[in-house]
Amino acid sequence: MLDIKVIREQPAYVKQQLARFQVDGIIVDQVLGYDERRRALLREVEDLKALRNSVSKEISTLKDADARETKIREMRAVGERISLLDKEVAEVEQGQQAAMLEIRNLPHPDVPDGADDTTNPVIYQEGEERQLGFPAKPHWELVEALGIVNFEQGVKLAGSRFYVMRGLGARLQRATIQWLLDLHLRQGYEEVYTPFVVKEAALWAAGQLPKFRDNLYRDEESGLWLVPTAEVPITSLYADEILDASRLPIYHVAYTPCFRKEQLSAGRDVRGMKRGHQFDKVEMYMFTFPDQSYAALEKLRSDAEECCRLLGLPFRTKILCTGDIGFGAAKTYDIEVWAPGQGEWLEVSSCSNVEAFQARRANLRYRPEPGAKPEYLHTLNGSGLGLPRTIIAIMENYQQEDGSIVVPEVLRPYMGGCEVIK
Repeated sequence: MLDIKVIREQPAYVKQQLARFQVDGIIVDQVLGYDERRRALLREVEDLKALRNSVSKEISTLKDADARETKIREMRAVGERISLLDKEVAEVEQGQQAAMLEIRNLPHPDVPDGADDTTNPVIYQEGEERQLGFPAKPHWELVEALGIVNFEQGVKLAGSRFYVMRGLGARLQRATIQWLLDLHLRQGYEEVYTPFVVKEAALWAAGQLPKFRDNLYRDEESGLWLVPTAEVPITSLYADEILDASRLPIYHVAYTPCFRKEQLSAGRDVRGMKRGHQFDKVEMYMFTFPDQSYAALEKLRSDAEECCRLLGLPFRTKILCTGDIGFGAAKTYDIEVWAPGQGEWLEVSSCSNVEAFQARRANLRYRPEPGAKPEYLHTLNGSGLGLPRTIIAIMENYQQEDGSIVVPEVLRPYMGGCEVIK
C-alpha cells in the first residue's frame, strides 16, 4: 500500500507515475473521495460526542424534571446518530482500504519506461552465449535419454506441466538446493523453514492478493493457501510487530516448493521443465532501514549473481522497465542464465526492493530509538535461485557430445562425489 499522505498531498504525482504503467488515475480519485468522506464523518462524530459530554454535565445540574427528561431524550437521539455514523465510518474505511489495495507501488527514478520484457535494458553481463562445439540438445532430450526425468509419469500423476525426477536427476535438484542454502548462509543470511501453506492474510500482506487470486491454489475447507513463493510466509514473520532498531537489518533465506496455476498461452513452452505448476525455489529476503534499502538491493543482486558465477553459468542482469516490473516492486533486477540447448536466456532470479509497500500491508514497523514513534521499515526479496531453470541451464551448459552431463564442481560434494551423469 502507498502512504495515504502521499496520495493526499501529491495526487497529480501519483497519477503521473501510475500512468507510466497504463493505470487509470481514477483509482486515486476514488481513494481521495473515501478519504474526504471519512474525515467529514469523523468530524461530525467528534462534534456530537463533544455536545453529548457538554449536555450530560448540564443535565446533572437541572432541577426541573421535565427539562431534564427532554435533554435526556435529545441526547439519546444524539447517541443513536453517533452509532449510525460509526457504522458509516467503518463502511467508508472498508471501501477506502479496498481501493488502496488495488494501487500498485510507484517506481524508483531509475526504472525505465518500456512496453514489456523485450524492452528491459541489460546493465551487466558475465560470459558469452556459450558455443559447445557440437549441436546442443535441449534439456528434455538430455534427461529422457539419461532416464533422470520422466514427463509421462508426471502427467499420469498430476496432469500437464508436472514431471518426475529420478535417480541422479533428483539428486542434482536436491544438491543444488542444499548448496544454494549453504552459500547464502555464508553470505550472511539466517535460514528459516516455514509452512508451505499460509492464511489468506499473509497473501494480502505480501501483495499477492487481490491481483493474483486466480493463479493461487487454495484449500476451501481450511481456508489455507499453498505458497506461490517463500516471500509470502517470510513477509508475515513479523507482521503486526514493532521491531527494535538493534535487530535490523534482518536477512533470511528459505527453501520452499512453489505452487502457481499460471495460465500459459497454447503452444508456449510446452516441452520440458521450464514452466510448471509446482517448482522449487530458494528465496532471499531482507528487512532493512528505509535509508539503507537500496544499498541492500545491490547486495541482494550481488548475492544472486554470485550463485550463477560459482555454478559457471553465463549470466546477465537486466533492470525491469515499467511494462514488466511487478505490482509491489519499486525497482527490480532480473538475472538470466544462458541455455544453449534452447538458445535463450532464462530468468533464474528476480531481486526487488518493495520499499514500505509490504510493511504497510503487514503492519510491520520498527522503533528508531527508545520512546520514538514507530516507522515502517523496508522489505526486499530475491530468488537465490529459482529452479528448475537453474537445473535446465546446468544440464544444457554442461552437456557433452555423448549426451552425458558434467556436474559443476561446487555441486560434486553434494552429489556424493559424482562428476558426470551418464
